[in-house]
Amino acid sequence: MSLLECKFFRRVGTEIATVEVEGIPFPQEITVSKPLSLLANGITDIEIHFLQIKYNAIGVYLEKDNVLAHLESWKGKKAEELVQDDGFFQALVSAPVEKLLRIVVIKEIKGSQYGVQLESSVRDRLVSVDKYEEDEEEALEKVTEFFQSKYFKPNSVITFHFPTTPGIAEISFVTEGKGEAKLTVENKNVAEMIQKWYLGGESAVSPTTPKTVIEVKVGICPCTAHVRIKSTSGSNFQLVY
Repeated sequence: MSLLECKFFRRVGTEIATVEVEGIPFPQEITVSKPLSLLANGITDIEIHFLQIKYNAIGVYLEKDNVLAHLESWKGKKAEELVQDDGFFQALVSAPVEKLLRIVVIKEIKGSQYGVQLESSVRDRLVSVDKYEEDEEEALEKVTEFFQSKYFKPNSVITFHFPTTPGIAEISFVTEGKGEAKLTVENKNVAEMIQKWYLGGESAVSPTTPKTVIEVKVGICPCTAHVRIKSTSGSNFQLVY
């Protein structure tokens, strides 16, 4: 699955353009403190007895020009080289740009399951680089507690916002019939490892997500049937090469 990102389309009129990932619409642009472009997408899934079970669709929003400029050192590298290059993904995570991860639930699960999975993965990553101390443990406990009472219905939305200011992760959860729940994590190591959980190359929870980041970086604009571009009210789009 890949994202048609490479300036193929522009919006006509005032309608908001969306990209469909597994049938779920993702806005092409989200503004928090500044406009962020949808540069990558993916899913989390498992295969049981040859049956693929899809859990979440993922959209990665970044300051496009700034992040691509930050990754200029990898210009000319092939996609198959970058996917195995931990330095590339470390540079992406540490880039001093605003980032946002939008996760939309496909298959319902308990929030506690998601929270434990996140906590376990982030803790293991921190331990492996000797950065798991009391402060990190406390920050992760707050994240686990945040998701403990939540129930992930289909189309529920989890958002991880990483401001330009390093060391902060702003988490939100929205589901039908409930108000938005928010949590701010002020721990640099934990915030970084949450990003790596989704953008950490071959070790990411969704291998398809970092691969689409690479496709954008190396200039691949795959026109596949997996992604459709449309506006919320069916407005037309024009090709822009």
